[in-house]
Amino acid sequence: MANPTLQKEFGSYPDVTATTDAAVTAPPRSPVSIDGDAMTIGGTAAKTGLLLLLVVAAGAWGWNLVDPSTGSTSIPAWWFFVALGAFGLAIVTAFRPALAVISGPVYALTQGVALGAISHIYDARFDGIVLQAIMATAAVFTVMLVLFVTRTIRVTQRMRGVVIGATAGIALFYLVSILLSLFGASIPLVWDSGPMGILFSVIVVGVAAFNLMLDFDMIERGVAAGAPRNLEWFGAFGLMVTIVWMYIEILRLLGKVRN
Repeated sequence: MANPTLQKEFGSYPDVTATTDAAVTAPPRSPVSIDGDAMTIGGTAAKTGLLLLLVVAAGAWGWNLVDPSTGSTSIPAWWFFVALGAFGLAIVTAFRPALAVISGPVYALTQGVALGAISHIYDARFDGIVLQAIMATAAVFTVMLVLFVTRTIRVTQRMRGVVIGATAGIALFYLVSILLSLFGASIPLVWDSGPMGILFSVIVVGVAAFNLMLDFDMIERGVAAGAPRNLEWFGAFGLMVTIVWMYIEILRLLGKVRN
């Protein structure tokens, strides 16, 4: 989940999208960057594209590691170790942004394998669902980007607090659900295909979509403040994490709807 990660590094930069009755002044340049060596939108976008390509490439491999044609649609045991490794990389990068140039590609490859495997399992149960999830993810990303660029929705401090709080709450909810599953218990709301389960997934997808807004805002503020170029990898990493999370949630939502 990207926004708490980006907030940690870019949160001290001025909110260049905020408007007041007074004139808005340009944010101060970062003292650690120099001309020609500062973070840019284009550089961050290029690195995000590269990381997503690694996710897709690793996903193709992960897809072939499972064989739902045998009749088994259970998640293989190794999947949980791969997913846990990807989660660990995300935590490490959140506290060591400079490592994103290395941890970003490694996370993309690791998470890609996990995504490919789970996507194949879903596609075996619901034919064509993976393509639908990819198209829906791309559509949501485009819509949120347009809403951000046109300032139809403005990222305010209050919005940041609400979205980050909701994201943390969802993460805690999933963590409790996983812990309960280790003891044979479960929370029906997470996996249920009924109205409440579908509503829960819709809410989570919405929170993930607004995380994109926060990602765009944090990257923009970092660029405006002249953050050093190496933080392009950190910005790209955070954006990739959100996109991957949104894809997973959309895949789960479509699976519930089609169940």
